[in-house]
Amino acid sequence: MTTTLRPTEPLQQHTDGTRSRRFQVCVNSRPAGEIHLDTSPFLGPSVARVTELRIDEPDRRRGRATVAMLAAEEVARSWGCRQVELSVPAANEAASRLADALGYVLRNRGMRKLLGEEPPPLPAGSTARPMTGAEFTAWQEAERVRYAQEWIERGVPEADAHAKARRDHVTILPDGLATEGVWFGVLEHEGTPVGHVWLGHREDERWIYDIQTDEARRGQGHGRALMLLAEARTITEGGRALGLNVFAGNTPAERLYESLGYGTTYRTLTKALL
Repeated sequence: MTTTLRPTEPLQQHTDGTRSRRFQVCVNSRPAGEIHLDTSPFLGPSVARVTELRIDEPDRRRGRATVAMLAAEEVARSWGCRQVELSVPAANEAASRLADALGYVLRNRGMRKLLGEEPPPLPAGSTARPMTGAEFTAWQEAERVRYAQEWIERGVPEADAHAKARRDHVTILPDGLATEGVWFGVLEHEGTPVGHVWLGHREDERWIYDIQTDEARRGQGHGRALMLLAEARTITEGGRALGLNVFAGNTPAERLYESLGYGTTYRTLTKALL
């Protein structure tokens, strides 16, 4: 039997420069599911995404999904994409096995923790205060470069990575430090600044967009204190859940989050299109 993709709509060209198309997954011309492919509005036209894949129950466990994914990769190549990604819910073991078999590798994962009702105390000697305007200006200039570099190291073309950094800051922080719903906190230890945290909203929950310990102060427990500060601030504001993203390979951060009770909610996997 032959598994192919049949377009169910014309190629969609969107005003933000992205494109997308839906396909039927067919077996000998018989519909057996569907797949949706687009280009990433976050990483630019060089990165394709499989945002939906469904195989009808009678055709599952027969390799249809594997062939559909390979066919979608060929479409992405024809669009000029250099990379394809997909996000897999943590509980979807079948999708994870499929991605592993096709050579996808973990790029980042989302994590989440349900919080209690009492704000956790900071360690002895640690205090918190809002970030000043001057500190914010210095942070933003350096952060755009650092943020873009993270994506460049993960295969995103340099121009697209820097464009993403500029776009994200404009979108998430339109009014800078005064943007509604965001909070920048500085952690001090015995009167000396040792790190900062940026809290915002993502969908319907509080989200850590950036959390960093000063390089000279790492390995002294300040990362854990910053996490406790973020949780305390979230609880004080009435939030009961806190989410974050962590890149694969950042082992110290992953261990810290897991030790504090954060669990994985989704994994984003990528594959280079050669």
